[in-house]
Parts: sequence; structure tokens; C-alpha cells
Amino acid sequence: MIKRTLLASALIASTFGASAAELVIAGRDSGYGDAMQFVVDEYKKNNPKAEITLVKRPSKGLYESVVLSMREKTGNYDVILMDDTWAPEFLANKWLSPLPDALHDKDFIQSTVDIGRQDGQGATYALPMVGNVAMFAWNKDLFDQYKLQQPKTWTDVLNSAKTISQDGKANGVVYRGVKGNPIVTGFLPILWGYGGDVVDANGKPTLNTPQAKQALETFLAMKQYAPKGVDVYNADEVRDALQKGTAAMAIEVWPAWVPDLDNAKVSNVVGKMEMMAPPAETGQSAPMLGIWQLAIPADAKNKAEAEQFLAFASSAAMQKALALNFGTPPTRHSVYADPQVVNQYRWYPQQAAALEAGKARPRIQNWAEVESILGDFLQMAMMGQMTADQALEQAQKRIERSTKK
Repeated sequence: MIKRTLLASALIASTFGASAAELVIAGRDSGYGDAMQFVVDEYKKNNPKAEITLVKRPSKGLYESVVLSMREKTGNYDVILMDDTWAPEFLANKWLSPLPDALHDKDFIQSTVDIGRQDGQGATYALPMVGNVAMFAWNKDLFDQYKLQQPKTWTDVLNSAKTISQDGKANGVVYRGVKGNPIVTGFLPILWGYGGDVVDANGKPTLNTPQAKQALETFLAMKQYAPKGVDVYNADEVRDALQKGTAAMAIEVWPAWVPDLDNAKVSNVVGKMEMMAPPAETGQSAPMLGIWQLAIPADAKNKAEAEQFLAFASSAAMQKALALNFGTPPTRHSVYADPQVVNQYRWYPQQAAALEAGKARPRIQNWAEVESILGDFLQMAMMGQMTADQALEQAQKRIERSTKK
């Protein structure tokens, strides 16, 4: 691992002065928590008088904690880490403070900043900290063996999967089949790639369309070329299938899954896997954004100090350090173009392009409930308990009821 050092001058430039006020930060646990702890430790090195408490919680616990604090106006937190799908609810309830223009600059990839604005416009309420975007993975070595071209459409994916699967040496494709968030995040780029969506601009369900039916039928057809038991596959199984070379394509991979693809100690496909934005049957590719953002609650007690921390945490120097040491995907053009970073993650130019073209999940306040409903019916269809028409019809009805509450 690269030694965890930072250019002090670069970081000091994004620090506006020390303060004795205590900052309380609500963050994630696990790898995200380790990365944020690193940011806090580096900030304190440059601000010796700073007092910071970092509270680490799993995603669900983090959401519940910050919602309770902001709803009750307790002022418990000065900085929060938030999933971009939480933004519609937080903004609608006026729970976040608008950020000064000085905190965001043109080096940020535009889509990652717009997702922190109301309807993508106006004041910025959150800075992009983690540039997650769903990519499509394909094994170029296998494609060359079978004289196949890089897939550009979902029909290409199906045809290539069929060809590769015929002799039984490898599965043509792999994906997450677990109900709920996993299967939905696999399906959405296909749905978008056919010109469909879960809801329209007014938040009304749009799953009873020809585009949605075509997308789901394509998704279901992939199962015959996928590993046995793919219905219950999650991230670990997808990653393992790619690393072992037992699957030629993955319809959805996230940055945290792929750093070891080129690690000869654990991977059989070093230098063979390629990353790209998902294919599109019609129109343009629509990679799914999964941005984690830093924001300041409207009831924060130390807003000036919180703004200083956000500037430090989101700086180019810090994003580079997080990428090199923790694999945290950046949100800045300059970091994606940095030779040292690209040398460690050769697919970063493609990842940056996917971020630029990225599409946010539906900007509705009850997305978590809608996602759960859709995920249940997608898995029932994947397991053969419903046809594509039946699954979409039932999901449409359930989501309609949900959005009318």
C-alpha cells in the first residue's frame, strides 16, 4: 500500500484556519469509516486545536440517526455523510444548509455536484465525497478468444453471453439477484438503456410500458447464461466470478468491488478485464450514480467550522490520498487524470466518463420503499414465479399505492 502521506501545502490551502469549536461528524462504518477517520486525522494535523468527534454507523443506522436529529432540530451533528437518495427528503424538509459557492469549483465532475441540488439546479446543499458509479465489466481475453466485439447494446450482451456459454468453459454473464437494492441496481441501467424508467418527472410510476417490458425480458433472458444460483448472488459472488474468470461479463460493478481484478495474488484475470459505461439499446448509456455526499445540517451548531472541514475533505489532494490508500472513487476531474492514480486504477478514465454521463436514481422521497417493492417483484420474475408482464403490472400497482400515501 502506498504510504499515507499528503502534500501539506495542498491541504493547508483548503483550510481556512484553526478553531477550538468541537465538530461532530455523522459517518459510515467499515471501509467508509476508515477513510473518514483518515480525513479527520489529517485535518487535525493541520489544525492542532481542532476537536472532532466522528460517529460511525452502518448505512441504515446513519440514516435514522441524522433524520431524527434534523427532524427534532437537536443540533447533534455539524457534518453528515449521506447517500444521494436521501437528498430529496432532506431538501424537501429544509434540513440542510446551503453551501457557499467557494466550496465547489469546476474541477468537480458536474453530475456529482448537481445531485446535491434541488432538482439539479440552484444552491448546492451537499458536496460529493465518494464518486460511486455503476460500470459494466467484460473480459476482453474471452471476447478475443470467441472473436467477439465489445458489447454496445443489451442485445449484444445477450448474444455474446450465449456464444461464450455454449462450450461450458465460462458463464456468459453474472449479476446480483438478491431482492431489494441489489437486483434493482442491476436492472435500472438496463431499464434506462431501453428508454424506460421507474417513475416519470412527476413521480408517477411508469413500469407498465413497452420499454420496461423489453428491459425486463432481456434481464430475465440473461439467467440462462449466468451461474447456477444467481438468484441469490450479491456483491461478493459477482466479484469472485469475475476474479476467477468464470464469468465473462458483469452487468453492474461498483468501484469497491474491482480493485483486486489486477491483483495476481487473488485474481486469475490480471489485465484481462475492461470497464465501461453500461450498454444502451436506444439512446445514450445511463450509468447509475451512487454518490455519498457531505452536508451541513440546517441546525448545525458550528457551521463555519463545518465548511472548513468540507473544503479540506473534498479537496483534490485529499481525494487523491483516499483513492490511493482506500480505493475511494474521486469526484474531481484532476484526480481521475492524475498519472499516479491512473497507474493504480487503469480503468479510471472510463470511470470518469461514466460519472460524467451518470444518472441519479429517481428523485422521490420514498425511493427506499419503491426500491423494495420493485426488488421483490423483480426477484419473483427472476425465479420464474411471475412473467415479466405480471411482475411489472404488480409492481406498478403497488408503487402507485405507495406514492399516494
